[in-house]
Amino acid sequence: MSRSTEQFAQQRAAHWRATKRLTAVLLTTWLVVTFGGIFFARELSDPTIFGWPVSFYMIAQGVPLAYVTILAIYALRMRALDRRCRNES
Repeated sequence: MSRSTEQFAQQRAAHWRATKRLTAVLLTTWLVVTFGGIFFARELSDPTIFGWPVSFYMIAQGVPLAYVTILAIYALRMRALDRRCRNES
């Protein structure tokens, strides 16, 4: 392999590692938000609406906002990572 081909392969491997790390962190965040929110909503003793505690409704409204935030973070970080990789080559 020539020097430039070897460098390109190393840059590509570094980009892939950073992508996997970002994906793992955001998926873990998704897991914690989804299951943690629902789990801890049970512990709150709120008034009920239609037989369900208000905390479940609050979680149901807050979790999609967290998902949109996770998507925005992914898009922004991947754009920066792609630009950095493109500038290095």
